[in-house]
Amino acid sequence: MSDKSASTDPSAAELEVLKILWDQSELSAREVHNKVGDEREWSYSTTRTILKRMVDKGLVERRDSHGLAVFLPAARKVDMLGRLIRNFSVRVLEMGGALPASAFADSKLLSEEEYDELSRLLDEEDAS
Repeated sequence: MSDKSASTDPSAAELEVLKILWDQSELSAREVHNKVGDEREWSYSTTRTILKRMVDKGLVERRDSHGLAVFLPAARKVDMLGRLIRNFSVRVLEMGGALPASAFADSKLLSEEEYDELSRLLDEEDAS
């Protein structure tokens, strides 16, 4: 695993923003802030800084919509979660492959279809 992969992994704060964008893509900075700012006790400028950092890291894309900057996730949820699971398995647990997808069966973050897709993705990685 390269250091570049680790440097583009989302921080805990960035992951919170990604969860919001995966659920409701194309939000303005104000809309993201309204969903996460109070809970995390961020100022609006902190939310904007996090979004800018995420754009720089390639985690989110910035688009203009009718003169308003909106943000959307650069990677699909299942792809990002698969990568994070593999990275965690190798870097932290020192495993040869990823954790089995069954470890995430009760996740509130994944729909049944997304869980099935994650399972296939992790199985493919283990087979290669």
